[in-house]
Amino acid sequence: MKVRKSVETGVVTTKGQVVIPSRIRHRHKIKRGTKVCFLEVGDDIVLRPITNDYIEGLRGSLKTGGKLLHLLREEKRREHDL
Repeated sequence: MKVRKSVETGVVTTKGQVVIPSRIRHRHKIKRGTKVCFLEVGDDIVLRPITNDYIEGLRGSLKTGGKLLHLLREEKRREHDL
């Protein structure tokens, strides 16, 4: 994971929502409808957009013989078609 030197802030709403600052959205190609995952790493919370690159990076990590990768791609295609 690359560590950037810039810091952006946001506010959590009563519904638990946070707006991702526009510079970060543009840099990581996050647009309306992009799914994200939240990873707990020690005391930190890491937000990762679920993109094709992220899915490709998971290849082989769960040793499912490509079945999970295929299912993730199919789900992403169905969401895109909505």
